[in-house]
Amino acid sequence: MNFTSGVSNATKALNQRDTLLTAVGKNLTVLVLGITINYINATMVHTFNKHHLCFSFQIFRMNPRFILFIHLVFNDMIQLTTSISLFVISYTFHTIHVYICCLVILPAIFTTQNTPLNLAFMAAECYIAVCIPLRYNNICTVKRTYIVIGIIWTLSSLSVLPDVFILLVTEPLEFFHSRVYCSRDKVFRSAYSVKKRDASHILFLLVVWLTLFYTYFRIVFVAKAADADAKKARNTILLHGFQLLLCMTVYVQPMIIQVLAFVFPGAISAIYFVMFIINQMLPRFVSPIVYGLRDQTFRKYFRKYLCAVNCQQ
Repeated sequence: MNFTSGVSNATKALNQRDTLLTAVGKNLTVLVLGITINYINATMVHTFNKHHLCFSFQIFRMNPRFILFIHLVFNDMIQLTTSISLFVISYTFHTIHVYICCLVILPAIFTTQNTPLNLAFMAAECYIAVCIPLRYNNICTVKRTYIVIGIIWTLSSLSVLPDVFILLVTEPLEFFHSRVYCSRDKVFRSAYSVKKRDASHILFLLVVWLTLFYTYFRIVFVAKAADADAKKARNTILLHGFQLLLCMTVYVQPMIIQVLAFVFPGAISAIYFVMFIINQMLPRFVSPIVYGLRDQTFRKYFRKYLCAVNCQQ
């Protein structure tokens, strides 16, 4: 995904322009935000695992919405950890070996691409629950939910694995031991890989946004004369849109950076840093708010878990 290019380009710009104090401050900001968001997400995953083993098994483990939510949270944890690692490692070491870069960059690419797909399927689940509730139990089953998760990972793999095969076939062995700024464009530098990446980005943009608009307007139509649940679903889809907008700026990041760099030529370092925060961190901060703390059922058990921890302490 383009974000890895943004990470390395941002790092290059920061290393050239920032003072030591500014560099340390930005890395600390990224680390503190990342640890905070991952702590919240890890707590939610633990809450899910803790309670599905007891009497609320039917509520969490057998509910497609919660399964998709926990998959999203777990995916976000992996993505955030790898992207922050890329940011800090590249910032610290400037260049790293290509084979090490591949080990870090692949899970980052997979999980970054998974997020909008997961959100699109969650929007579809919300639409089914509100617009065709009588068929919900037949359409949204646990088995089909896990199939959907498999589809998400398959689509991401089909977008990335061809680049890996092209890399192995076209590049000499010495290339893997050379040192580069760790980015997708630096590693998968074949012209075919670049064209395929752009085409896949456009395809994902169309599919995800069409899904979002369709589900939103159908739910809005139902919510006009329906109960509070439909109206809540409408608001949830709006939040879907906000989070998707943040996530999918990844696809158009190079164009956004070019425009901002043209308008603010003296602030290239700040532009790259802000884009990293917006693209990689804010969407992962929104996830637990939209799909965890806003959900009454999950929030109830989440509070019980926190209360139990506090009481033990």
